[in-house]
Amino acid sequence: MNSCLPVALGVLVGLLRLPALLRNPRDPLLRSVGALLLTAVGVFVFAAVPMIAKVNEVTGVPNFAAPLVYSLLTACAGSGLVLVINWRGGRPGHIRRAKRWCIGAYCAVCAALFALFALGSAPVERLRDFDTYYSGSAYLREMIVLYLLVHTVSALLMSFLCWRWLREVTGELRVGLALIVVGYSLSVCFDVCKFTAIGARWAGLDWDYLSTDLARPFGTASAPFIAFGFGLPLVVQRFRGPWREWVHYRQLGPLSRLVGGLSDGAPAVSVPLLAPVGVRRLQRESAIHDGLLTLNPYFDLGLRARVHAAALAAAGQAGSGSGSGSGGGRGAGGEGAAALADAAMIVAAVEALHADPERRVIAESRVLQEGTSEHHELVRISRSLPTARPPRPRWKTLPKARTHPVTRPLPAEREHA
Repeated sequence: MNSCLPVALGVLVGLLRLPALLRNPRDPLLRSVGALLLTAVGVFVFAAVPMIAKVNEVTGVPNFAAPLVYSLLTACAGSGLVLVINWRGGRPGHIRRAKRWCIGAYCAVCAALFALFALGSAPVERLRDFDTYYSGSAYLREMIVLYLLVHTVSALLMSFLCWRWLREVTGELRVGLALIVVGYSLSVCFDVCKFTAIGARWAGLDWDYLSTDLARPFGTASAPFIAFGFGLPLVVQRFRGPWREWVHYRQLGPLSRLVGGLSDGAPAVSVPLLAPVGVRRLQRESAIHDGLLTLNPYFDLGLRARVHAAALAAAGQAGSGSGSGSGGGRGAGGEGAAALADAAMIVAAVEALHADPERRVIAESRVLQEGTSEHHELVRISRSLPTARPPRPRWKTLPKARTHPVTRPLPAEREHA
């Protein structure tokens, strides 16, 4: 039961990466991720006591599961190193040589483990204490020490590489590397318990509980940290783009509800129910641009200038009071003031449009405004709408129709204090 969580985590991360691996089967990073997950899941599946007994029964060789599990542990350690080599990157020639040496060395160790097992004699089946029971047997002793030594060196090397890399990065990659360091540190504790129990056997003492009872929990506890450490950056990278699209889509909601239905034309393309959120964002932006073009003849640039100046003055007073002014309209203060002014002008234009149900102003207008807002400016305007209703008299009569072109795009050029 203790191995169910690591196996489930490995299978989950593998399923998340499977579509990308099928699309790019030759990608070295994806292939190394798949190799690590496959070997890690194999360790916990074949290291379970019932599976050990089943392997011995199927093969007809007592304790054949021992070199199999040791080889899977070795392959898992090697896969982790290869993944870090691909993950960190560098010069292609150096990466290829490092991977070639790593894969060759660990394959040689796996072959040596089976060779030593074949040379030794293990007639008594031991399901839980094979390490300590055969720690004094010729060839089997060397096999046990070899796998533990390689596993310890791999865990220490992975901890060192990830710790050194951790100090150079930020965000989810830093968190993932920290989890990997914790996981491999627990693996070192697993190896220390095993070595201590074997050393006690060599000294004539019986400390087998360190190997049978204490080491296994360390190994089981290390797996979730390593799985989360490798999986977290990959999963975050996979979902970061759609999440940003969804946030921007939601932020455009107020502006879309205000101007999105003002255009007389129907949407050119019907978005399916299960369409990606990026497609929905593009459709919402398109509807907003159409609405802004419809509002073009009603824009009051004088109103926008007054609101912009008032917002800059308020931002300057707030900055002076806190000792960290906004720099005369630069930075967040200037962008916020411009977005508020654009939002106020749009709100006034919508009111003017509603006061002109026959749309005579649009019919008499000769030139539509050229240029539209950038995506991030639309988001700022949409977020400013709740506060974009400055005190002003409502339209009592229709505005005079404009027959001259409006050369200023929306949003307007930023005015400086």
